[in-house]
Amino acid sequence: MAQKEGGTEQGRVKTGDHLGAKAMAGAPTAGGGVVVEVREKKGPLRAAIPTMPFPLAVICLFLNTFIPGLGTFISAFTVLCGARSDLISERGVCCVFWLNVAAALIQILTAVIMVGWIMSIFWGMDMVILAKQQHCRDQQFPSLDVCLYLMGFEEWGDLQSFFDFLQPG
Repeated sequence: MAQKEGGTEQGRVKTGDHLGAKAMAGAPTAGGGVVVEVREKKGPLRAAIPTMPFPLAVICLFLNTFIPGLGTFISAFTVLCGARSDLISERGVCCVFWLNVAAALIQILTAVIMVGWIMSIFWGMDMVILAKQQHCRDQQFPSLDVCLYLMGFEEWGDLQSFFDFLQPG
C-alpha cells in the first residue's frame, strides 16, 4: 500500500486495466510502466458533503460564491431530507448534518480573511462534481422534493430547465 506524504492519498497496484491487459502487483506492463490506482482519502468534513441533485448543487455553488457558507448551510438540510453522503453509514445522519453546519460556520467566520470565501467556493464546486459523478440529476429524491416545495419551488422540472444550459450537449 503506497501513501502520499501527509496521508491525503492512498494508492494500490491494480491487477488489470479497462482494456483487459493483466499486470502482476508491482510488475512492469507491456508499455514499461507499473499500473497504479490512486484514491483520495477524505477527511470527515469533506466526506460529509452531501450528494444532491444537480440543480440544487449548482444553486449551492452560486450561493457559496456570493454569500460564503450559505450554500453549505442549505446543503446541510438536504442531508435531513435524504441526500446521501460518504459518511452517513459510519456516523449517522445527525452527525453529518452537524458537520455540514460546522463547515458552513467555518466558512462564514473565516470569510473576513478570504479563507472562508475560497473554501466556500471549493465546497460548492465539490457539490457540483459529486452531483455530476453520481448522476443525481436523473434520480428521484421524493423527500428532497418535499423540502424543495417547502422552500417555495414548484417542482424539479422548473428548476432543472433553468440549468439545462449548463449541461454539455
